[in-house]
Amino acid sequence: MAETVITVFGSGRARPGDARFELARELGQALAGAGLTIANGGYGGTMLAGAQGAGQAGGQVIGVTCSAFKSSKPNQYVTREIVTASLDERLDTLIALGAGYVVLPGGTGTLLELAKVWELRNKGFADARKEIILLGGFWRPLVDLMAVDDADSGNYVTLADDPQAAVKLLKAAI
Repeated sequence: MAETVITVFGSGRARPGDARFELARELGQALAGAGLTIANGGYGGTMLAGAQGAGQAGGQVIGVTCSAFKSSKPNQYVTREIVTASLDERLDTLIALGAGYVVLPGGTGTLLELAKVWELRNKGFADARKEIILLGGFWRPLVDLMAVDDADSGNYVTLADDPQAAVKLLKAAI
């Protein structure tokens, strides 16, 4: 059976003990528990937390890293590393790998990841069956703001309150 990969976007600044880190760890555990492979940026923060959760559940983790970060090494839970040459290639690879996407709270890097995958769906360049799930309430104000200009934009993303709801939505779409 072919593996099903879910790409997870989130902050590299989350630290053990904070809510974002725990949310990502729970998500990784829930995805792996459902038999899904996760792909993320492979480093620290929510990437580490999600990979740790997946690893604890016996799951596989694809870390898509970037050789431009000279001194960075993938976290210890990455089971397969894909090295890219640039941030653009890294994001394109993460998007291509995903049969669906989960976006955790984050900063400008996460916003870029969300914006790209959201716009690809909005313009019809991405498979409409690939769910874009925004986990927790963090992104809700952005969805509401985008609807001011484009009322249909919210149709391309789905809000989920917790990791279990996100996994249920993904499994239904796959």
